[in-house]
Amino acid sequence: MTAAMAVCLWGCASTPPEFTLTPGSVSAADSVTWPVAPETPRYAYAGELVGEGNFVQRVPKRSTFVRALRAVVGLDEDNGRAKVLMRPQSGMVDATGRILVTDVGRGGVFVFDAKAGELVFWDQADNGAAFVSPLGIAPGPGGEIHVADAELKRVVRLDATGRPVGAYGAGVLERPTGLARDSARGLTYVADTGAHDIKVFDDQRNLVRRLGGPGVEPGRFNRPTFLAMKGDALVVSDTLNARVQVISTDGVPEREIGRRGIYVGNLVRPKGVATDRDGNVYVVEGYHDHLLVFDGRGELLLPIGGTGNGPGKFFLPGGVWSDSADRIFLADVFNGRVVVFRYLGAQP
Repeated sequence: MTAAMAVCLWGCASTPPEFTLTPGSVSAADSVTWPVAPETPRYAYAGELVGEGNFVQRVPKRSTFVRALRAVVGLDEDNGRAKVLMRPQSGMVDATGRILVTDVGRGGVFVFDAKAGELVFWDQADNGAAFVSPLGIAPGPGGEIHVADAELKRVVRLDATGRPVGAYGAGVLERPTGLARDSARGLTYVADTGAHDIKVFDDQRNLVRRLGGPGVEPGRFNRPTFLAMKGDALVVSDTLNARVQVISTDGVPEREIGRRGIYVGNLVRPKGVATDRDGNVYVVEGYHDHLLVFDGRGELLLPIGGTGNGPGKFFLPGGVWSDSADRIFLADVFNGRVVVFRYLGAQP
């Protein structure tokens, strides 16, 4: 094969695909806001992440001949298997704007890179192992990305390109799930669901303390799952105690958010937690398929959701996270997507 043909197989287009939050059947007409009129809107539906459908090539498609040649020489990834989310769990937005989503159905991390116009999939953990049950994800020191794998029972460290560079927590963690990064103190908090506690590691991967333990008293947990930072405090989804706890970084209980109940706004199986610039706390209520918005004092402001697959509807949602652009991301697990909202602020 000539060098010219090899170059042509990569495609003659000079521009990368464009990233969009409205793939496939999702259209701008689907956009809705919460709360509904005539109340002042606080949130707008922005679209969703599904996989390679979020990238649109604005040039003519390759010919059948070129696509066949690419397949022959092995340039097409996954042997034609579509890169799509299956069971997304949690995510983060890194310093470069990439959206990273863990997916237990695919056993890895999807990286949506809008600037490069590409979707990348990372499936390698440390020591030559593959991810089995990647759940929590958080930034680490020096541009690293840390992924908690519940089945591997450790937190895997990846560099910015997805290359494994080590791990920590082996032999200490029973079932790591959620992660939160405290960059000011150089600490990473790991929700150890199996041990009913939060384990705290420094940037040298040393275990420095344990927070909580099994129980129903304030500061104790029953199968904690997801975590988020709220200023100098830690927000913990205390899942089987049907509550969210806000504790200090030393484990001192400060506040409980939500209460067990059967009505919208109550908690049965809280999952993901996140915060925004105004101090609001987002709680995914997995049993009732809702995203609940609380203020900093723990008062319910707004429920978004209900069972379904339309804009603002969910099916067994999991994690939730936010970014500096006032976007709220929710892992809609059994709909195989991440739903994106835009926070419009607490304007009068």
